[in-house]
Amino acid sequence: MLHHQPRTGGAGSMLSNIWIFFLIALTKGQLAADAFSTTVPLLLPSETGSFVGATQCASLNPNLNHRPVIGILSHPGDGASGRIQNSTNASYIAASYVKFVEAAGARVIPLIYNEPKEILSDKLNLVDGVIFTGGSAKTGPYFEVAKSIFKIILRKNDAGDTFPLLAICLGFELVTMMVSKDNDILEKFNARNQASTLQFAKNSDINGTVFQRFPPDLLRRLSTECLVVQNHMYGISPGKFIKNKSLSGFFKILTTSVDQDSKVYVSTVQANKYPVAAVQWHPEKNAFEWGLSMTPHSEAAIQVTQHVANFFVGQARKSMNRPPAQKVLENLIYNHSPTYSGKAGTGFDEVYIFT
Repeated sequence: MLHHQPRTGGAGSMLSNIWIFFLIALTKGQLAADAFSTTVPLLLPSETGSFVGATQCASLNPNLNHRPVIGILSHPGDGASGRIQNSTNASYIAASYVKFVEAAGARVIPLIYNEPKEILSDKLNLVDGVIFTGGSAKTGPYFEVAKSIFKIILRKNDAGDTFPLLAICLGFELVTMMVSKDNDILEKFNARNQASTLQFAKNSDINGTVFQRFPPDLLRRLSTECLVVQNHMYGISPGKFIKNKSLSGFFKILTTSVDQDSKVYVSTVQANKYPVAAVQWHPEKNAFEWGLSMTPHSEAAIQVTQHVANFFVGQARKSMNRPPAQKVLENLIYNHSPTYSGKAGTGFDEVYIFT
């Protein structure tokens, strides 16, 4: 008689082995978890006094304005040589200036240069700082309005309130003319659509200037890499700047740059006694404009935009101005819509047009 030996290694045996392995792994995992829980207790912040402070936010500094508003002066025209709006009353603000301000945590009220003086005056009482933009208008009503706003800016600061001005490109030129009291002081330079470096003046102190927040490496790269864009035909040489006592007494030179004909001009100045900075270059374009082929868009170039915007808006936060909130809302640039102009090859991607 043949006796059959019991079979081994069948499906039942395999399932048994799998269960054994699973139970061993589960037991080891539980032991490891028990060991971890013994040595590293996981507690919610509310379960231990040592973490309570982390859930409490410090109160905001009451001496700072945490809802700053910046006034941007509009420029005559539509920013596109009449291709978008050819009304003689039209003025515009490139949207890049608005985005520049918003990126640093502030809002914008447009200061429309040809609106009634009383409206413009009311708007200046709603804002905590002003930007003079780039452009080409150096004469007529526009210059006179910019001049009157500049006087108000100085008067507000003299009265003890912090009221900053950032004058960009044309703004630099206008302020140079105003402070020097010489409307013919500017010289011709060849710096249209040019990426450039910034050469710092010897022993220049950057505290309290647009460069204050720049890390050392970025400051170094500004002088060795083309991280800013110039787009102007006028400027002032260092020699002529220093020779004019009104200019050299009011401003200190921070940087110079070289145009495409190797001529040196002043590219950044800071007022000695006022929160007034003027830059011949365009800090707003690196992050927000694509119309000029030479505008740098590298990570370092974007940091230049961010640091300048943060410094300027940081100064505006020191303003003691606390206007009625509803009045601010009624005048914000959000009451207007930007126009896409990039396809028309205007040099601006978007503009706000006022008529």
